Amino acid sequence: MPTTPATDANSASAGTGTQESIMLELVDESGNTIGTAEKLSAHQAPGLLHRAFSVFLFDEQGRLLLQRRALGKYHSPGVWSNTCCGHPYPGESPFAAAARRTHEELGLSPSLLAEAGTVRYNHPDPASGLVEQEYNHLFVGLAQSTPKPDPEEVGDTAFVTAAELVKQHAEVPFSAWFMTVLDAARPAIRELTGDAAGW
Repeated sequence: MPTTPATDANSASAGTGTQESIMLELVDESGNTIGTAEKLSAHQAPGLLHRAFSVFLFDEQGRLLLQRRALGKYHSPGVWSNTCCGHPYPGESPFAAAARRTHEELGLSPSLLAEAGTVRYNHPDPASGLVEQEYNHLFVGLAQSTPKPDPEEVGDTAFVTAAELVKQHAEVPFSAWFMTVLDAARPAIRELTGDAAGW
């Protein structure tokens, strides 16, 4: 994966073991950059509002690619969530960050990746005590190759239909932010997958 000055400067600390050294971009309520903060400190209660992204990739049948977060992750380990989520490095565009992290975590280069709006939320994680205060840029696209997950980031993957997701969401733990970002992205998801997919 090509590096930019932003990604190259942070690439040595991209693994789960040294995430504490990653810097995030702080924003105001309108999404304007106002500074930076170290990743873990930005998530400690009450949380600092920062830029994030969430990716939703679908196969040709309109099924959503989910990932179960690796057990070694410090935030929301072992729970299911959308295809990929994370934070741009300071100075990195959300689009570039979304493509980069999808490749790093899942070995996928998304096709037809498109912006799907933004959503702002405040979600505490009861298990860890950490807080997601995020201004989240949403992206939808296609997964046209088989995922090859990095086991340090991803514990499992699954493609699910809209109906299968409803059942799975009722039975197993999902990330606190999952339904918020999914609901915000639904108009773009329907445009990508068509009405028949049921999203």
